[in-house]
Amino acid sequence: MKQKLIQLIYLIFGDPKKNSLEHRLFNAISLVNGSLNILGSIFEETTEYSHRVIFLNLISGSILLIMYYFSRFKNIYYVLFWPLNLTILVYLSSLWFLHGGSNGGNHYYFIPALVIATILLKNHNIFFIYAFYAFVTGFLYIFEYLYPNFIVPQKDRDAEYMDLGGNYIFVQILTGILIFILSRNLNIERKKSDNLLRNILPESIADELKMNDTVQPKRYDSVTVLFTDMAGFTNIAEKMSPEELVKELHFFFAEFDTIAKKYGLEKIKTIGDAYMAVAGLPTPNNTHARDAVFCGLEFQQFMKKQKMERQNQGLPTWELRLGIHTGSVVAGVIGTEKFAYDIWGDTVNTASRMESSGVAGEVNISLDTFHFVREDFICESRGLIKAKNKGEIEMFLVKEAREV
Repeated sequence: MKQKLIQLIYLIFGDPKKNSLEHRLFNAISLVNGSLNILGSIFEETTEYSHRVIFLNLISGSILLIMYYFSRFKNIYYVLFWPLNLTILVYLSSLWFLHGGSNGGNHYYFIPALVIATILLKNHNIFFIYAFYAFVTGFLYIFEYLYPNFIVPQKDRDAEYMDLGGNYIFVQILTGILIFILSRNLNIERKKSDNLLRNILPESIADELKMNDTVQPKRYDSVTVLFTDMAGFTNIAEKMSPEELVKELHFFFAEFDTIAKKYGLEKIKTIGDAYMAVAGLPTPNNTHARDAVFCGLEFQQFMKKQKMERQNQGLPTWELRLGIHTGSVVAGVIGTEKFAYDIWGDTVNTASRMESSGVAGEVNISLDTFHFVREDFICESRGLIKAKNKGEIEMFLVKEAREV
């Protein structure tokens, strides 16, 4: 039931995933106010000038509902900012003259109208908006003082108090609706920003950043770093358009993300066709090397499956070089404008060399990682392999997991 209600709200006011906060508020304000104006024309008390009030309600309500239509279904709302505000101001100013001026309680409506304007203003000048509303309300008060004969008075004291009290109560209801819409939308926006931050940073790091506005670098004595890149990437990339290339990389990296998450690895970044993840942080554990190797093996299984399918379709095929190394790193958040969670240390450089010195289609690990996983996996020694700027490093190829 609750889910259906939420879907109905999204249908009427807009989906938070597709529509901005300002857009959804515009939809809500134009629909609610337009509908209430139409209803106001139906229940207007019969007086000498009631036909004018009814006409005013019908015209303003229709204009607001038309704005709602263009905003909700045609996605046009930003250019309607001033038409919306002017419609509201003309409507309230006209009622001022037709409903007893300041004694009729219409001045109460200028407060939520100003709030609505400031919420929707976006790139407009807030000082100009305030000055404009102050000028309109000030003009109405001065005009009423100088020319009271232009104001249609209430027919008696009871009608005056009924109108005043009714308008006050109605403004409270309208303000309550506005607060509900705002709080609901602000909660949605907060969840969206929290989810976005957690997609960029590990959850514990995101929480620390929100609480302290900074993240202290932390040293991890034992983690396992996994590096990959696509073998022959340059040759294949030259034959593809940029759009095709990005689509291909997204396809592979999206699957890598799923596999990495399955084994508890934290994705650090992608650079071109390179993919980097680490096991054992931000929450330390004793299975990081094993987790990283399982992850690497599943990466290669996925790549081999895709290679076979693409060969059968006559499409270009990709192979993956993958290197893993275990050691210590320092992790933290760098930057102030665009946050990035990263790791530093010789372990990262060595893991990169394990990848570049690896064998396409295989999981290449260092001696340090081998010591952690030799009881769990069948490994084949490669002996000492020369690595750029690292001299000779003993490396192993992980063939498969040992049977339990």
